[in-house]
Amino acid sequence: MTSRTLVLGGARSGKSAHAEGLASAADPVTYVATARRDPSDLDWQERIAKHVARRPATWSTVETIDLPPVLDSAPGTVLVDDLATWLTGVLDDTGAWEGPLDAARVRCDALVDAVVRRDGPLVLVSAEVGLGVVPATRSGRLFRDELGSLNARLAQACDEVLLLVAGLPLRVK
Repeated sequence: MTSRTLVLGGARSGKSAHAEGLASAADPVTYVATARRDPSDLDWQERIAKHVARRPATWSTVETIDLPPVLDSAPGTVLVDDLATWLTGVLDDTGAWEGPLDAARVRCDALVDAVVRRDGPLVLVSAEVGLGVVPATRSGRLFRDELGSLNARLAQACDEVLLLVAGLPLRVK
C-alpha cells in the first residue's frame, strides 16, 4: 500500500469499501469514523451499522472529527471515512454556514498539515463534488466549493489518488 492514498468517488460509488480493501492487509488498522450519530435519524444509523459490520473485528475504531491528533499518534494504517462528513461537522462547529469561513479553513489547513506529517500508511475517503450541477442553495455551493478545495489540496499531499466510478477504481495519481 502507498503511504498516503486519497480515495474519491460519488455517492454509492464504492469508495468506502475500496478504501477498506486497501487497508485490509495491514495490521494494525485504526478506522476513523467522522460521521456524527443522530439517534433520531434511523436511515443514518442503519448506514453507520452497515459500515461497522463490514470492518474486521481486529480494527480499532475512533469516532471523531478532531483528525490531526489521530493522524499524529495512531500506529499502523489509519483509514479516515469520510472527509465530506468531517467537513460538514467542521462547518457546523465553526458557524461557517452563515458566518465567516476563517475558522473552518484553519481546521482544513491543520488536516492537510497532519496528512503531510503522517508517518505511516494513510487512506482518506472523500466525496468527489466536481462532477455535478451547481447547487441551488448557498449552503450547497459553500459545501461543494470548500470540499472541492480540500480534496485538491489533499490530492497534492497524497502519493496516490483513486477515483471510484460505478465501483471501479481509476488511478488519477
